[in-house]
Formats: sequence, C-alpha cells, structure tokens
Amino acid sequence: MSLKDRTAIVGVGCSHFMENWTASAEDMIVDAVFEAYADAGIEEPNRQIDAVFCGSLYSAMGPVDVSEALKLYKPLTSVYNYCATGTEVVRAAVMAIAAGVYDTVLAVGYDKPKDRGVSGPPVAFRGVRDIPATPAGWFALAAAPYFAKFGAGREDLARIAVKNHHNGTLAPKSFLKKEITIEDVLSARMISWPFGLYDCAAQTDGAAAVIVTRADLACNHPKQPVLVKAITSHCSPHPHTDPDHDFLRWKATESAARDAYRMAGIDDPFRQINVAQLHDCFTLTELLSYEDLGFIPKGAAKEHIAGGTFALDGELPVNTDGGLKSFGHPTGATGARMIVENVLQLRGEAGARQVSGAKLALSHNIGGYPTGCAVSILGVE
Repeated sequence: MSLKDRTAIVGVGCSHFMENWTASAEDMIVDAVFEAYADAGIEEPNRQIDAVFCGSLYSAMGPVDVSEALKLYKPLTSVYNYCATGTEVVRAAVMAIAAGVYDTVLAVGYDKPKDRGVSGPPVAFRGVRDIPATPAGWFALAAAPYFAKFGAGREDLARIAVKNHHNGTLAPKSFLKKEITIEDVLSARMISWPFGLYDCAAQTDGAAAVIVTRADLACNHPKQPVLVKAITSHCSPHPHTDPDHDFLRWKATESAARDAYRMAGIDDPFRQINVAQLHDCFTLTELLSYEDLGFIPKGAAKEHIAGGTFALDGELPVNTDGGLKSFGHPTGATGARMIVENVLQLRGEAGARQVSGAKLALSHNIGGYPTGCAVSILGVE
C-alpha cells in the first residue's frame, strides 16, 4: 500500500528554538500547537482533532506533558526514534489516517534538553571494554575515510556551516542568527576532529506541531493543503559493529531514500525535488547526505559545495531555515520542524528565505549512531 496523496498537512506551528530558561516544555508545546490550530483554522480542537501522536527524546511523560498542556484528552500515543523522533510522530499520524482509524490528527515533537544541565546528549558506554563515545565522536569516524578517498577537507565542511548560519539569519524563530566566515569555522576550538565548534549543531529547547488530515477533507481548512507524497523510516546495522560498513555512507539514509522515491514516484531527485531539509547534526552529516539521498554521485560533494549547488540561490537549496546547525536541535522536535519549514516553502510563506516555485520538498531526519533514518516528501501538485 502506498501512502502517496492519501493525507494532507493543513496546519503547522513552531515555537522559538532557544535556550529557554523562562518557559517549560508545556509552554513551548502550547506555542507550537496553538500556532498550528490557527494555521489550520481549528477553533474547537476537542471536537476537530481525533488523536495525538507526540515524541520527545528526553521526556518519558510525553502523553502527560502534551495532554495536560493542551487540555486535549484524546487517544494519545508517544513515539520515539532517537533524533528522528520528530518525523516519526508525523509518520505515525499519516499512517493512522491512511489506515482509516482517524480523520484528523495532531503530531507534536518537543524537547527541553537544557534543563538537564549539559550541552548535548550524554556520553555513552557500550559494554565494559568500550571507550566512552559522544555524538561528535561517532560521526567524526566517517571523516578520515571520506577525506582520504575523495579529497575533501575541513574547508568543505566549513562552507556548509557558513551556508546554514546565513540561512538561519533569515528565519525569525532560529537560535543562532549569526553570520560566520570560513576562517571562523577553521579557527574555532576543536570538539572531535575534524569538527570544530561551528561544525556542530546547537542543541536547544523547542517544539513543533503538524496537523494532518484526510486528503479529501483538506478543502475544509483555510490554507493551501500540502500533500504527503511519501513518508518512511528505515534502520540499518550499527555502523560501529557492521563488518560491511565503510564509513563513506549512512546505509539507513540510502534505503529510506529509495523507499520514499518509490512511494512518491521520483526517479531523478536532484531535478525533481525543489527544496530539502537535511539532518546536519554535524557538517559532515549534511555532506554525506547529499550523496546518500542520490542528489549527486558519491564523492562529488566537494565540487557541488564549492559551486553553491545547495545554497539558498542554488540548484537545490538545502536547510533553508538554517538546519539543526543554526535553527537549533531540540531532539524530539527537529524532524517536525523540518516538515514545518517545507510546508512554508511549498505554500510560498517562507519570507526572505523563500525558494521560488517550490512544488516538491524533502526532509531527512536521522537517529542513533546513525542507525535510523526517516524521510518525508511533500508536494502541492
């Protein structure tokens, strides 16, 4: 069964992504959801919303957080998939509607990691003989093999950081509204080679909400409906223990992309997709994803980065709102935020960062080491 064109997004909302010391997770959920209600023309949510799917990496009380914050006591399911949680909540909503269980569903992703008192996810131990590992350390393992094989280097990563910081200055709710230079990136303190400070995403607090309904009911809402062409999630073997992993690609991204393209009827993603939001937890992650998603051949990222292919005025703009790098990364909200941005782009409501004539948009959201990947494709035709 294909999910193509069976559901439509009719409302979106997003809180400010920031280090939010003066508001609770519930406050940010309310901000995002009530913005989505207004966007969808929903005035009586207890009558018009059939169910809720929510997701958070750090809260084990998702149903309580969301239902109490919204005073919306409906069937509510908590979804979790590491940093891909935000896309998973939307995927769950889409599948529930496509299965005929509900007509209209609210999907909410959120997190408030700053209350944990640390700057990022915890150090992980995998067995007594394992060395401590951090996200920067996991993802940095792919750098040396890629650089050696394809001749890329830290300057190529720096250009991605500069691009995403620029785009973030154009997004009103982004966290880091700061232009940077290649020299800023290269001279910043080292986190885990080759990642300096500016190669790493900014973990923030935040929430994002998406309202999904049956495609044939979308005309009952005021805004232009955005059809779900595809949404899928795949997993892969752990890259640190997979004997066939070469650290030149993320296998879950490759398989999720193939599935999404099949579902959406796409055979030339670089030409058919007009705008994309990619998971740039680190600059190298975005670089590898250009290739793993089939936008360009393996090893070709260096020349495309230098040529501005993925800049806001390039052939395929990527991370138009600044991505995780600049907009911020409240883990459970990130995938939903990507979908919010793509909806705004497809409606022509993205302001100074608008991609002219965008008709088809992709989001790519990975989780784990990475061991999981969720991909969505939205369209207005």
